[in-house]
Amino acid sequence: MRKTHILSLAATAMMLAGCGQGLLGNGGGAQDEAKGPIRLGMLVPQSGSEAAIGPYMTNAAQLAIDEINAKGGVLGRQLQLKAADDACDAQTAVAAANKVVTEGVEVSIGGYCSGATLPTLPVFGKANIPMIIPAANSQELVDQKLKHVFLINGTGTQQAEAASKWIAKQGATRVALMHDNTSYSKDIAVRTQPMLGDKAVITEAVTPKESDYSANIHNVLQKKPDFVYWTGYFQEGGLIIRQLRQAGFKGSIMVGDGSVSAKLGEIAGPEVDGVFATMTPIPDTLPDAKGWIDSYTKKFGSAPGPYSNQAYDAVRLAAEAITKAGSTDGAKVISALEGINGFAMFSGPLKFTPEHTLSAGGFQILVWKDGKFALQDALS
Repeated sequence: MRKTHILSLAATAMMLAGCGQGLLGNGGGAQDEAKGPIRLGMLVPQSGSEAAIGPYMTNAAQLAIDEINAKGGVLGRQLQLKAADDACDAQTAVAAANKVVTEGVEVSIGGYCSGATLPTLPVFGKANIPMIIPAANSQELVDQKLKHVFLINGTGTQQAEAASKWIAKQGATRVALMHDNTSYSKDIAVRTQPMLGDKAVITEAVTPKESDYSANIHNVLQKKPDFVYWTGYFQEGGLIIRQLRQAGFKGSIMVGDGSVSAKLGEIAGPEVDGVFATMTPIPDTLPDAKGWIDSYTKKFGSAPGPYSNQAYDAVRLAAEAITKAGSTDGAKVISALEGINGFAMFSGPLKFTPEHTLSAGGFQILVWKDGKFALQDALS
C-alpha cells in the first residue's frame, strides 16, 4: 500500500471515527461505572495472505485474558476479547476498527501489518482509545507522534540496525535489498540501505501477490550480490527464495520478521534451509517460556507461533495500565502507560521511550534448520 493511499485512507478513517464518536461519548471510558466486561479490541489478519498469523495472536490474547479473569479480572470486572479481521488490508482494517469501536472496546491490542494498522490510528484516536500494538512496527507508526499509540515490538529502524550488523558480521560486500512497497517492508529496506553504504548495490521493489518474480530476480542478479535481504511477508518471500536458488544464486539470503512463519518453508521448499531472519524473540527462542508454551499448547491443541508472546503481553500490559489508572478512561490509561517502569514482559522489563517505543528493539538473527527457525545469534 503506497504511502499516499494510506494517508488518504487515514483521512477517511478519521471522518468515519468522528461519525462514530457520538455513539460512544468520551470513548475508552464510557463504561467506567458499568459492571460489565472490559472489552479489548484486536485487529489481526484472519483472512488473506497473512491469515496464518491471526490465530497465534488471538489465541495468546485469549490465554492472557483467561488467566487474568481467573484471578478476579481488572477493577472487579472481567476482560473480554473483541477480535476483528483486518485481512492485512487498509480499507478492511478501517472498517474493522470502526466495528470494534462501536462495540465499546476500551483498549486496542491488535496490529500485525503496518499498512493496515496505519489508517486505524485516527479511528482509535478520535474515540480516545489507547493502542498497544504488539507486532506492526513500521517507523511510520512512530513518526505520526500520536499520544495514544504504543509499540511493544522493535521498530523498523531497530530492525534495520540488526540487519546491517549481521550483514557486516557475515562479511558481505554486495547486498541486494528487496521489498514489496508496503509501509512495513519498504520502511525496513530504505532504512537499511544507508547503514550499508556502498555495500548496497540494488534496492528492488516487487509487486505483492504475484507468482513469478523472475524479472525482479534478473535485476538483482545482474548486480552480482553475495547477500540478499527480503523485507516483505512470507507469501512472496517463499517464492523469492525458491526462485533465487533456481536462478543459481549461491549467496546468503535473509528475510525480515514478516516472513518468520512455518508457511515460509512450505512455500520455499528445501531451498529455505540456511535462510536467516531478523526477528524479535519467538516462543522457541525464549529460554524461560516452556511452561507458557505448554499452557498455550494444552489450551489450543497446537504450539504458539510468531507474535504469540507479544499478543499475550499486550493484554497483560493493558490490564496493568487500567489497574494503575483505576479507570478505563482513555486519557488516564495513556498516562498510566507512559508511567510504566519495569513491567515484566517476554522482551524484558518495559519502560517506554518518549516516542512510546521500546528502548531496545531486541532483534535477533534466526536461521532455518531442521524444519523451523532457530536462534542463530542474539546480537547482544
